[in-house]
Amino acid sequence: MKKPLFVCMTLALLGLLVAAPLTGLDQARAASLEEAIEQTPKGTGEGQIDPKAEPGFLGIPGAPTPNLVYGFLWAIWVGWIFSTVGAFGGIMAGVGHITIFGLGDYAKSFGKGNPLNKVVTDSIRVSNQWLVGLSGLISSTNYYRMGRLVAPLGMCLAIGGVGGSWLIPALTAGKVSLRDYIGYFGLIVLILGVMLLRETTAAGQAKKKKAKEAAAAFEKQAKGGGDTKEGVKVLEGSWPLMGVALGLVVASALWANMVSGMKVVAYALALAGWATTFFAGTIRFTFYGVEFAFKAFIPMLGGIFIAALASFLGIGGGFLFVPFLTSVAGLPMFLVAGTSALVVLVGMIVSIFSYMVGKGVPVYWGLIGAELVGIFVGSMIGPRTSKYIPDIWLKRLFVLLAFYVGIRYTTKGFFGQAILPPF
Repeated sequence: MKKPLFVCMTLALLGLLVAAPLTGLDQARAASLEEAIEQTPKGTGEGQIDPKAEPGFLGIPGAPTPNLVYGFLWAIWVGWIFSTVGAFGGIMAGVGHITIFGLGDYAKSFGKGNPLNKVVTDSIRVSNQWLVGLSGLISSTNYYRMGRLVAPLGMCLAIGGVGGSWLIPALTAGKVSLRDYIGYFGLIVLILGVMLLRETTAAGQAKKKKAKEAAAAFEKQAKGGGDTKEGVKVLEGSWPLMGVALGLVVASALWANMVSGMKVVAYALALAGWATTFFAGTIRFTFYGVEFAFKAFIPMLGGIFIAALASFLGIGGGFLFVPFLTSVAGLPMFLVAGTSALVVLVGMIVSIFSYMVGKGVPVYWGLIGAELVGIFVGSMIGPRTSKYIPDIWLKRLFVLLAFYVGIRYTTKGFFGQAILPPF
């Protein structure tokens, strides 16, 4: 992709991200939150609100008050891990919001059917997405400059993903309990950890000859300082068709969330964007002399499923894109983080609009502001340190985090008690 086009697209997406809280729906959000508070029993016991208590999260009396310094420090880790392996940004953001800051137990204390439980749960989702969205912007920009981002592959995944990102929030916002969210969150991460573990074995490595060859060439060059001239070079691919397809699905999301009625138009735009991708043909590119190729519609179909599931879980989807990019597309890990970051960036912007503009979900801006500063720091460091980590160890890092997060949240969500710390 030519640099001006990439820059323009990035700026346009950033503009949408910044515009989310400026859409004039603050009163609607406040009304929704106030209604939830009004319907919650008053008192000093569990699941009750004491009107005399100090305001905390979202201004709710008696709610936890997250420490902004801890938020900043945790966000540095979130930005670094996401920009290093292309995944776990949303998951780690969720660990912070749900566990470290105590928002998960606080929401659960109100009971499954309480409106305040649902408001806090949706707010956790959107807070995760704000962090991952900024990390995706910074990471994809850095990796593009380093020649480690497969832009057409990222675009095709995003074309499929945008539909799922606005459709699932429209169906599930305010309807999924926090306990279910945590359980499925952990189970899916655990399954994907097992999948990636297989790829670190000798048999798994033998099936990825191109990825192994490209990774070895990059690792050799990285020891000498690296050379972006040997980075990603696109040889074949219809940029105009992919651009039109991406524009159509983004327009479908905006229509669905900004225009009342006539939802059939949003569905038609999304279907038109997906159909256009089938005419984009084959995408070919090289990375350090090794050639890769894929049909544009395959990652598009994968993106539909991945983004739908990621939006339901309230995370960036990177932990789903990584197995797809390594197992299906056959890429080395050195290309995965940047490509995943681009896809996640598009999906997060649309999903944030779906929740904040479409559903009026509130966020706690004091905490988010401190965390975004930390995200910036971590996301600038990650791309500059990842080139010194061998390809197989990047996968092993993914697997280690997948097992920890998966086991902890599966047991906590489905059995009510985590078997790994923090308990």
